[in-house]
Amino acid sequence: MTTERLFKPILAGARLMPRLLAVIGATAGIGLTIVLCLQFPIAYADLPIIVAPIGASAVLVFAVPTSPLAQPWSVVGGNILSALVGVAAARWIPPMALAAGVAVGGAILVMSLCRCLHPPGGAAALTAVIGSQGIHDAGYAFAFAPVGLNSIALVSLAMFFHRMTGHSYPHQPAAPAIQSAQVREASGLHSEDIDKALEDMDESFDISRDDLALLLSQAELHALARRTAGQK
Repeated sequence: MTTERLFKPILAGARLMPRLLAVIGATAGIGLTIVLCLQFPIAYADLPIIVAPIGASAVLVFAVPTSPLAQPWSVVGGNILSALVGVAAARWIPPMALAAGVAVGGAILVMSLCRCLHPPGGAAALTAVIGSQGIHDAGYAFAFAPVGLNSIALVSLAMFFHRMTGHSYPHQPAAPAIQSAQVREASGLHSEDIDKALEDMDESFDISRDDLALLLSQAELHALARRTAGQK
């Protein structure tokens, strides 16, 4: 493996300036989340002011804000519901190893059913099992403070930050649905083609269907323009 390939960005379309903005956003987001949560009574309880999974949430929210996994409901719902699953597993399953596995697996199931899949949710569920005695003593309240408070604060700050930097969060497709449909019609690509292709792949992709449709349509239009130019 060459050095060039080793350090090649794995995110399609990733550029330096958005990455630098992500650094600034995550730095401010985490710091201000702690400051905000210090204003609540949790600051005087035997609980962490901020939980580690929020760091992973910040990576998604600021570095890949277009991801379905980084949307506000995914962050807030995913972390809170997963933490609740983790607390239940810790309470009802004595062997810690089994409880940890059930917590993470159960979190994936609940998040999937509630349409809020969020990878850090797995860490929130695990934290509820392997966390400190203070976390165990808090019981189900742990899912709301600090996990819920942290998640809401981070998402609120992210909304403000992305608006100030000219990005949409919660993410909205780059073009209205009617325009996207017109683009697909002009390029020869139809919604049914995308649905069938996704069925053929039998995989999940970290991009919304609308964004995927727009991306494929734009690529098809560029290919059409290139072919047309080549025929002149």
